[in-house]
Amino acid sequence: MLTLRQLFLANNAQTTNFPLLLEFERAEGIYMYDNEGKPYIDLISGIGVSNLGHSNPYVINAIKEQVDKYMHLMVYGEYVQSPQVRFAEKLVSILPDNLQSVYFTNSGAEAVEGALKLAKRFTGRANIIACHNSYHGSTHGALSVMGNEEFKQAYRPLLPGVRFINFNNTDDLSLIDEQTACVIIETVQGEAGIRVPDIAYMQALRKRCNETGTLLILDEIQAAFGRTGKLFAFEHFGIVPDILLLAKALGGGMPIGAFISSNAIMSALKENPILGHITTFGGHPVCCAAGLAALEVLLDEKLCEQVAAKEALIRASLIHPTIKEIRGKGLMLALELESFDLNKKIIDRCIENGVITDWFLHCSNAMRLAPPLIITLDEIKKACEIISEAVDYYS
Repeated sequence: MLTLRQLFLANNAQTTNFPLLLEFERAEGIYMYDNEGKPYIDLISGIGVSNLGHSNPYVINAIKEQVDKYMHLMVYGEYVQSPQVRFAEKLVSILPDNLQSVYFTNSGAEAVEGALKLAKRFTGRANIIACHNSYHGSTHGALSVMGNEEFKQAYRPLLPGVRFINFNNTDDLSLIDEQTACVIIETVQGEAGIRVPDIAYMQALRKRCNETGTLLILDEIQAAFGRTGKLFAFEHFGIVPDILLLAKALGGGMPIGAFISSNAIMSALKENPILGHITTFGGHPVCCAAGLAALEVLLDEKLCEQVAAKEALIRASLIHPTIKEIRGKGLMLALELESFDLNKKIIDRCIENGVITDWFLHCSNAMRLAPPLIITLDEIKKACEIISEAVDYYS
């Protein structure tokens, strides 16, 4: 009989020739447990998904209650379904006034696709500006606005009319003009190795979009829901987007995304033609119930308010001559090392010793640190001791 690992390799589509092949049986809090019961500290939160950690009882209870009522009923936007309505109501209540209309999708990439369509439809323009080293997903449109040619060249031709500017470079903002439908930008660049822009740059970007009638799309698929110490990362910069992209932590561990805009902008999808954007499973009622529960826990337990102290402890605990820099905001951090080879060795040793971390698509010499927001100070110390030991081992 084939083992589960052998079946995985035989029947599950592979994304690399070297998957990690870790086999987990359960997860709780910041820990994941393999098939032999060994615990691993999850320092990447499933790439920004598990802000509340794993198996939060409030979220699980919300899922169970909704499953007992109903699951899928109809394509998105036709029936009045309480989980969708209540979740959208809660999201709108914590967002600026112009972000009042929520379109639920299945994932972050689908939120990107919907937002790009919306911007082109509303403005009547065709051109899009994105940033070098950006990451917005792997579907065709999202890939078109990814700022790394290595991941794109095999799939061309992609969307026409896309130009790239340098992130955090004010001089490049002059490329935004009256033919630009939208600028799509990560509020904090993720896969570039956690790059935090200057406040002046973000405000100049907002101003330039206003001057040219260009819609500003902020991708907070990784950065939202307390990850940077604010509910939404744009709060650090004193600006508000025209369209906001959410996913990952949005669902409390369940798959869901959203693009959010004003009623005036979103209404462009309703006519000429009708059904301008369609999704079958977007806003799945079980996912919406989980997302609402997760958001309530985040707010009730004031997890955002704890992030700054946890960031400070990580920075203080990982001072080492081999670590060239710690970049980022809140619990969205990158440890810069000399090379990918060194980074990979350290990551592998951390995993061997019970800490899960990772590298970045566009910055392979940096280590990703994005633990669940519920991680305690003692757990941070323990995780940092394991990382420090691995750094020492290869120094």
